[in-house]
Amino acid sequence: MKSLRQIFLIVVISLNNNVFSSEDDKTFQEQSMLSVLYAQTAAEFSANNIQVYNNAKIYLDMALIDKSWTAALEQKLEYSSKKPAIILDIDETVLDNTPFQARTIIKGLSYPNGWVDWANEGQATAVAGVSDFLEYANKKGVKIFYVTNRIHILEKATKENLIKLGLPFDNDIDVLLMKEENGWTSDKTSRRELIAKDYRILLMVGDQLTDFISSEEAYVHHVERKKIAAKYSDMWGTKWFVITNPMYGRWEYSIYDNKSPESEEEAKAIRINSLRP
Repeated sequence: MKSLRQIFLIVVISLNNNVFSSEDDKTFQEQSMLSVLYAQTAAEFSANNIQVYNNAKIYLDMALIDKSWTAALEQKLEYSSKKPAIILDIDETVLDNTPFQARTIIKGLSYPNGWVDWANEGQATAVAGVSDFLEYANKKGVKIFYVTNRIHILEKATKENLIKLGLPFDNDIDVLLMKEENGWTSDKTSRRELIAKDYRILLMVGDQLTDFISSEEAYVHHVERKKIAAKYSDMWGTKWFVITNPMYGRWEYSIYDNKSPESEEEAKAIRINSLRP
């Protein structure tokens, strides 16, 4: 889903090792059902997303006034006179793809099966709170960049989906930066560096650590990943804003120490052993 780099365990295995069976696929999807239902039905989930974007408006105003303010670790050169910009991830940050997740559960399939078809449909709705926030930023004259790990062949469909939802989308420059475009890998560092050359990056919003830091730093065991959260404690909620995603992401693969268990049984054992009673 949210890029080919952020893979559920079942994806890694089915694509690379072909260890899990179709029955394992079904089991894996069933164990993700509650997280998908939470994202689709919980008022608390929507409220949290609205809360994130409401707070982002407050700090956007502060950032516009403070010319020394930047949210990007990649912003190395003098930037106080540069034009203001914000960076957002797309999947589960701007676009809600929970219908795709629901389909995989109902059909007993796993990502990437059906993902390209879903993205090309252009039927994703907006994450709660994001429309108001982006309109607010747009009226303030802030350039909005969408930095996504959707693959480049989905650029047209993704752009059309965003525009259909009435979300701000400039055409004077490329504001939709896709994976595999211009040789970009799943690591978003180089794309943030490119934006930082001409813009002062005020805020960043995403649902994965790699929406804010490099893959090299983020791709570690879950114990170390928790330390990363503490390391950047002064950034969260002021310059970096996280949309919670319980459905998929590198967080789960980190439980397996970024290695592929040989079976669903082994994966389940690791999950149980990772619990802290």
